[in-house]
Amino acid sequence: MARVSQEHLDARRRQIIDGAALCFARNGFHATSMQDVLKEVGLSAGAVYRYFRGKDELIAAIVSEVLTDISGVFESAARQSPPPPPDVLVGRALSAVLDLRPGMRDGARSHFPRLMIQVWTETLRDERLSALMAGVYARVRAAWVSIVEGYQEAGMMRADIPADHVARTMIAAAQGFAAQYALFDEVPVEALRDGVRALMSMGETS
Repeated sequence: MARVSQEHLDARRRQIIDGAALCFARNGFHATSMQDVLKEVGLSAGAVYRYFRGKDELIAAIVSEVLTDISGVFESAARQSPPPPPDVLVGRALSAVLDLRPGMRDGARSHFPRLMIQVWTETLRDERLSALMAGVYARVRAAWVSIVEGYQEAGMMRADIPADHVARTMIAAAQGFAAQYALFDEVPVEALRDGVRALMSMGETS
């Protein structure tokens, strides 16, 4: 019997995760059955269970991947030197988040913001996923604190406000934008970018 290559195994796992992500984004984690996933990916139960023992394990894999992708985007932004202004930086970061996983099928990628909302709600009931979310949030927050400290040192931002407070606010703006994008009409990233720029301009004279 021919040995299955690692490339083939990885591609099959990718196929399963992408199909499941699309199902979960459409109907939520708990309204989606493994039969729904099998139908979406066009594979037998045996083929899928070779990679994931059940729906909870599949959910955990997707949540871990989504959170890792998101944290990577913001950590990459934090490494830019010098960092661009906050409105530019948050716009770039959100654009990258919405365009994550170029290898994902178009249908699954277009549902990515809705999947993020599903991930947030799932972590409320699962302690293991909650701990994973907390760890990713800490990494993203640390990245933004570093960015804000850079702004303060460069005289671009007032230094009498704790950098952590500003970081939390920027994260909240990004999370709120993602929620609007997923729940309502697809809000353009430019709306968030322009809004941050307008808030930054308060106190300036024309």
